[in-house]
Amino acid sequence: MIINTLSWYVPETIIPNSYFYEQAGLTEEEIVSKSGIKERRRAKADENTNTMGIEAVKKALPHLSFPIEEVDLIVGATYSPYDLGGTLAHAIQKEFNIDNAIALTIDSACSSFVNSLEAIEGYFAINKATKVLLVASEHNSAYSNDDDKNSGFLFGDGAAALFITKESLSLNDIEILDIHTTGLGNVGKSVDAVYVKPTRDGIAMPFGRDVFQYACKYITLETENILKNNDVLLNDLNYFIPHQANARITDFVAKKLKLDDSQVLSNIDRFGNTGCASTPIVLAQNLDKLKPNDTIVLSVFGGGYSSGAVLLRKL
Repeated sequence: MIINTLSWYVPETIIPNSYFYEQAGLTEEEIVSKSGIKERRRAKADENTNTMGIEAVKKALPHLSFPIEEVDLIVGATYSPYDLGGTLAHAIQKEFNIDNAIALTIDSACSSFVNSLEAIEGYFAINKATKVLLVASEHNSAYSNDDDKNSGFLFGDGAAALFITKESLSLNDIEILDIHTTGLGNVGKSVDAVYVKPTRDGIAMPFGRDVFQYACKYITLETENILKNNDVLLNDLNYFIPHQANARITDFVAKKLKLDDSQVLSNIDRFGNTGCASTPIVLAQNLDKLKPNDTIVLSVFGGGYSSGAVLLRKL
């Protein structure tokens, strides 16, 4: 599997930490010490999960190696949908008038992007797709509660778009060497620890300590396992991109894996937790850093719980 083109989009509106002092009495120092977040982006009134995904796709088109009409599978990844009927994938299909493509949207919390990659791998294996458009988009501010002192300040909005093919089509391609996901619904507080309930209280994280504990454990474990299974040493890993949930989690995992600061890529200080879109956004932002044969691991943990990792190599 090959990532032919990828791009990212975040809204223009910046929400500084001072906003949450007015809303919830949280100081700048409290928020930074808890999460490492200094600001986050928020969708405007006329933006939503679908429109942000569309903007991410538009940014990719000038670099695409084939006509978008050749896409035969569209996959949306989100836990913060605008519409449960006309899903993210279907909105993308309509906007770009992509005929005869399979369209589906996947939700496994912050692991949705990696689970979507694994689903695409399956479609390729049974020869039901050859060129795929994967869009990860999160409109967290539509669900989050600004008055929630535990987690209201964590979330930002944003999207990423990836065009994925079975074979390499350009010199700028990135090869997907391996994908692994794990369902963890029977671990810890699982479905009660962090949830998104539109008819109740939106996004909430009543058991943050439990989330922190298992996120640290499984982001580390997924990274170690995918490297081991592909005979890649930690010393040979060029870049590590963890789910942008909390800078404290990233720091813990990086120390556990004995990674240098130069190996760890992050944007949480400026964008907050952009959900399942976070790792592809970071990857897209750092494309210029990648050199031929560089190896990259994306490792994630999601509410529910769930985890996963992806091993990449720049061609």
